[in-house]
This record gives sequence, C-alpha cells and structure tokens, in this order.
Amino acid sequence: MAEFLVRPLLSAVTNKASSYLVYQYKVMEGMEQQRKALERMLPLILSVIQDTEEKRSKKPELSAWLDELKKVSYEAIDVFDEFKYEALRREAKKKGHDATLGKGIVSLFPHRNPIVFRYRMEMDYSGLIKQQQETPKQWRQTDSIMVDTEKGIISRSRDEEQKKIIKMLLDEARGKDLIVLPIVGMGGLGKTTFAQLIYNDPEIEKYFPLRRWCCVSDVFDVVTIANSICMSTERDREKALQDLQKEVGGKKYLIVLDHVWNRDSDKWGKLKTCFKKGGMGSVVLTTTRNAEVARIMVIGEVPVHNLEKLGEAYLMEIIQSKAFSLSKKSDEHFEVLRKIVQRCDGSPLAAQSFGSVLFNRTTLQEWKDILAKSNICNEGEDIIFPILRLSYDDLPLHIKRCFAFCAIFPKDFEIDMETLINLWLAHDLIPLQEDDNIEMVAKHIFNELVWRSFFQDVQKFPLQTTCKIHDLMHDIAQSAVGEECVSIVGRSDYRSKSLEHPRYHFYSLDDDNTILLDDFMRKQSSTLRTLLFDRDYIHISTSLLSKSSSLRALRLRYLNTESLPIRPRHLLHLRYLDISRNYHVKVLPEDICTLYNLQTLILSDCKILVGLPKDMKYMTSLRHLYTNGCLRLKCMPPELGQLTSIRTLTYFVVGASSGCSTLRELHSLNLCGELELRGLENVSQEDAKAANLRNKEKLARLSLVWNSECCVEEPNCNGKVLDALKPHHGLLMLNVIYSLIHWLRIWAILQKPDSRDMVVAACQHLEKVVKEFFTQGYGW
Repeated sequence: MAEFLVRPLLSAVTNKASSYLVYQYKVMEGMEQQRKALERMLPLILSVIQDTEEKRSKKPELSAWLDELKKVSYEAIDVFDEFKYEALRREAKKKGHDATLGKGIVSLFPHRNPIVFRYRMEMDYSGLIKQQQETPKQWRQTDSIMVDTEKGIISRSRDEEQKKIIKMLLDEARGKDLIVLPIVGMGGLGKTTFAQLIYNDPEIEKYFPLRRWCCVSDVFDVVTIANSICMSTERDREKALQDLQKEVGGKKYLIVLDHVWNRDSDKWGKLKTCFKKGGMGSVVLTTTRNAEVARIMVIGEVPVHNLEKLGEAYLMEIIQSKAFSLSKKSDEHFEVLRKIVQRCDGSPLAAQSFGSVLFNRTTLQEWKDILAKSNICNEGEDIIFPILRLSYDDLPLHIKRCFAFCAIFPKDFEIDMETLINLWLAHDLIPLQEDDNIEMVAKHIFNELVWRSFFQDVQKFPLQTTCKIHDLMHDIAQSAVGEECVSIVGRSDYRSKSLEHPRYHFYSLDDDNTILLDDFMRKQSSTLRTLLFDRDYIHISTSLLSKSSSLRALRLRYLNTESLPIRPRHLLHLRYLDISRNYHVKVLPEDICTLYNLQTLILSDCKILVGLPKDMKYMTSLRHLYTNGCLRLKCMPPELGQLTSIRTLTYFVVGASSGCSTLRELHSLNLCGELELRGLENVSQEDAKAANLRNKEKLARLSLVWNSECCVEEPNCNGKVLDALKPHHGLLMLNVIYSLIHWLRIWAILQKPDSRDMVVAACQHLEKVVKEFFTQGYGW
C-alpha cells in the first residue's frame, strides 16, 4: 500500500511549489523554468499513482519505483521548505534579527549568503527535476470509535452473553481460588467492548472491591503489567512483582488483561504466582485472538469463552446508524445490503467501516462496486482487513496522510488529540484555505476519523480529548506507511523490528538504552522527520542529532544534562519541539530564535528554567507555547505581542524589571485553552485593561496569581487590576490565588448560566472573603 502515501505526499509537494512567502521574497528567482517543469510533471505522476491504486498492481518494479518516488518526494519537500525558511529568515532580517545575533551570522551560516544559497538550491532543484522525470512511461500506457448509538446496539446484542459471564463470576467463582477466564474471538469482533461491559456492570463493581484494567498489547512485559495494576513506575522486576503481591494480597479482585498475544508460559507464570496471593473468588479476565494463548492462561474449571459473532440484525442496525435510511430503497438495494452484512462476518468494526463508506452513496451500482472491492483479500490477511482497507481508500487524500501518520504510536496507546494535531501541523498534513483556522480544520479531521471508526475509546474532558486506535485499524495505518514508522516499547523491539530500512518517524517509550539508540541514529539520522522520546534520562549524541537536518518534530524529555543536545542551525525545518520535564536546564540557547518555522514549543515543568530567549518575537510561526510549571521564570521576553499567530500561551509571568513583556502584549493575541497570569503585583490598572481578557472568548481556564502585595504605586491597585482582568462569561474554570490580602473581591461569575465552575484557591482569609462577598455585594 505504499502508493497510498505517495499520492498525498506528492500533492503536498504541489502545494509547496506555490508558497506565498517563496514568491514574496523572490527566493526562487532564476529558477522559474525548473519550477514550471516540476509543476507540469506532478499531475502526470499523480495520475499514474491513482491508476496503480485502482488496479492494485503488484508489479515489483512498480513497487520499487513508488518507494523511490516517496524518497524523492520527501527530498522535494525539504527543498521547498528550505526556500520557505530562507523567506522567513529574510523577513526576520528585515525586522532587525540579524543585528541582534551579531556580525558573525554570515560565517555561522555560510549558505545564507544569497549567491551561495541560490547556487546550492538550483543544484538541488535541478537534481529533483531529473529524478522526477524518471516516471516509467510504459506503465502509464499499460497499467492504470464507537459512538453512543453503536455502544447501545452492541450492548443489546451481547446482553445474554454478558449475563452468562457475570453469573459465572458471581456464583461459580464464589469461594474458589483464582479463576482466569479468557475471552477469545477474531479481530474486530468486539472483545474489548464486551470486557468493558462486564467490567463496568454495577453488580461487578459492587462484588469486587479491587478492579484494575490493563491493556497488554504486543509486548507482554511483566514489569509494565505489574506497574499498571499497582499504578506505579517501579523499574526493578523483583520489586515490581513484590508490589503486585502486596496490591492484590488477601483482596477479592477483578483484573482485566486486554489484548494478550503472549505465548511464553514462563512470563505468565510469574504473574500467575502473584495473582494467587489474592482473596478467594478473584478473577483475571483476558481478551485474545489466539486460542493457544487462552489455553496457556486458563486456570480453574471455567471454560474459555468464545465470543459469538454479532447477529446480522445488529450489523444492519450499525450500518444504518452511520450510512442511510432504508425507507426509499429498492429490493435490489436490500439484496446488496444483505450481502454486505454477510460480508461483515459478524464483526461490528467491519459494519462501522461499511457504514462510513456507504455514507452519501445512493446508487445501486455504487453499492455493488463497494461489495466487490471488499472481497479482494490478499494472502494471509484477516478476513475483514479488505473492508477496513476499503474504508481507508475512501478517505480524502489529506485525511489519509493524517491517519497513516498515527502508525508512529504503539498499539493501544492513548493519544492526546492536541498533541496529535500539533504533530500533524508540524508535517504540513493539514490543508489550509485562506482565512481558515488551521487548528479547527485539524479538529474536523480528527472528528471525521472518530465518526468513521478509525479512532475509538474517545474520552473528552474540559481541556483534553484522548483516543485510541483499534489494533486492526493500526495495521491499516502501518500498511500504508510501510517501513516509514517505527515505535519502540521495549528493548526487544530494537531486535525484532528491522531498523535497516530508511525510517522517517521514530517513537521510543523504552527506558534509556544509549548503545542501541546511538546505533539507530547513526543509520537513520539523515532521513528522520520525527523523533520522539518519552522515557527518563535519555542520552543522545549532539553530533548525531545535528545530522538529522530533516527533523520536523523532536521530543527530548527528562534529559540528565544542563545543556540541550540541539544545535538550532542544523534543525531549521523544526516545527515541533518538546523539551518539557527537563529538571536541569536553566536557560535555552539564544539561537533557538532562528527556528523560524517552529510552531509548537513545549517547556512544561522545566522546574529551574529562569528565562526565555529575548528574541522570541522573531519566531513568527509560533502558535503554541507551553510554559506551565516553569515556576522560576522571572518574566516573558520583550514584544511577545508580535507573535500574532500564537494560540496557546499557558503561563505568562509579569516581571518587575525593564526589558520584559507587559500584559499589554496580550491585547491582540487570540488565545485558546488555559492561561495563567503570574506576578500580577507588578501590573497597573492600565496594563490590565490593555490585556483585553474579556474578548478572549476561546479561553477555557484562567488563573490569576499575586506573589506579594502590589508593587505599583496606585491606590487600591489590586482591586483595580482584578476588575480590569475580568474575563468573558463562558469561562469553564477560574483560579484566583492571592495569599496576603483579606479583602479580595470575588467575581459573580457563578450567576451566569453558562459558567460551570469557579475555584478560589490559596487564600488565607477565604472564610472572611466569602462572607464579605455575599454581605457587601461585590461582583460585576
């Protein structure tokens, strides 16, 4: 399925060829002929790839050409992004940035000399044209989650099975030793959903004092499983298993091990020994596709439960709920629909996918074509895989790229929507029309993927949305990107997953493994576009990281060093930088401000960070700046209001010294989400009014923090500042933190019907304040 990623990739190249900035700053001057040649060739190449998709050609020579074309497409994007960076650099220079960096800028970046730059880029561009011209002409001539309604349907369909299992757990297991009950069924049959129905049943909740849910997935790591059950982060195996024994010891529990693949009886034996320390009547419920896995795990007289296929009436209901009304359909339509239901083979996931594909398709021939395509099954594939692939085929090009990128996350990983969207933006996966809010476009794409059942288990909180991907859908994403993405969960993944092929996206949740990591970086650094590390104390070579000049997204958390191992001059394409939770970093390198493409900068919980680079005002692409938890920040860099694209600013400190941004800089910023304003003792009434908080209607959470008494020489300063910082009435949460004054006036937000919560925290005289509020009628 490599062609499924190449076509949207080449479309991205087409879009970049007509960048506004590239034209505005004439950075392609003298290369007009090459650009026009590329623009002429791209539609032709795209037509070949589309024809290949439709015919599903398996020619090895075509596959090799597509792989090479993918490589060239990434190189083309790098070339155009180099033009874009040069345009942004010239824009910053026009505003005076080069002068602030010092006179050595040309020697530091010799390729920034206009003559050298044009010569080098013309060579790159000409080489790109030559590679694209190698389109095989002879081939061109001869070859062309569940939503609530679905949860209700499935709950009704499994009612008898659910009652049977619950009776077994409550009656037959009573007074007996540990029972392990495996639930077995093919992929997409709804094993996890069925286990959730049992786990959340009121009788089960009442009967088992201790309940735990653990998603196991591909890697059966006893330490990870033990930590999940104990809700801890212990690394030592023996200690983790001891903790597990203490956690379950003498208690009657229900533990669900979801999505188990392990066939190693020794690994299971270690966990089983710990589980046996629990009280009488304890149960471990497991879900698996594999009957052999179930045989290894089963304990007790309770037999394996083979999950039944969903009845056709319920499958029909799921398809209808997504796709259409049957009120005006002919008998022929019903006959095709009956065959489609049969093709689902009892799988609710397949029914959801069919429903999304049939949406807005009304003709009989369209229905027949969809049924025919769903029967094209490759050797060794799961029986419903073609249906899911059909659902993927039905996605618009840009949404295909967005979903395919999700292969970078491990299976069963809980994905944060905001993080995912920022990563999509970093790779230019979101098409932007004039005057569009690009984050809003991305949320529409996310919701579309939820509706089409590519994402499931969606959980929505006031300031966060998370989701997961069904493992079969994850296989679809993985097949689309091929060898591009790799995720490392444990040390064994370094050995089991071939790292010889060129990789573009790498995500590691493994504990620090410097030797294996350095070996990977030596082989892959030149092609990497995403590099994400989520574990403690990663040690990574600065020299190897500097060779990753194509990086768009970089995450380096928990570094055990005072200086960052990054050299901004080698990472000019970077759009997403997460260096949060680094507890030894006091300052950021000043030349980080030359990352003109950077859109997301995450510095959250850098506990001893004292300041930000003073030239951040030149980082005009910046949209999201996360500084929450940086409690030692003394102030914000000057003229932050010039960052007019910024949408997220979680933590703003008002400094007492000159050369810092005041609250006036917030006036024109269209901020969303959460905002904490600290150091308000340094704010005047005029500056507070100029912040214009009342018109920032996309703010959901606001915190106002005074560290001391007012430092501004103004009568009743604190009260006036408080009045001037009045937010809009739709705010979800308000925190006012003021520890020294006893006359704090509390705003009457609670009188507004659309306001849900207000918290007044850390006030020494809270009782007196509340009494004064109600007796004296303070408020707006």
